[in-house]
Amino acid sequence: MAKGYWIARVDVRDAERYKDYISTAKPAFEKYGANFLARGGSYHVLEGQARGRNIVIEFPSLQAAVDCYNSPEYQAAKAIRITVADAEMLVVEGV
Repeated sequence: MAKGYWIARVDVRDAERYKDYISTAKPAFEKYGANFLARGGSYHVLEGQARGRNIVIEFPSLQAAVDCYNSPEYQAAKAIRITVADAEMLVVEGV
């Protein structure tokens, strides 16, 4: 079974409140087997527009990745995130 990956690009507007998002999202990530492969850190823009924070999260399957996003636990975190950050997020299936 192919793994699923969240790819997120985020500009944080309020770093202190973003910590609330992270702590609220943690139970969803634990429940659905998330493994963070990249979370912030340095980066190099090769093409296009960059955001300040880039995240890649591996899940056991594409369905687990989608289920995590749609879970009540993550939706509670998302409600915080959208007030403190701008983001683009997608889920892709691994090879």
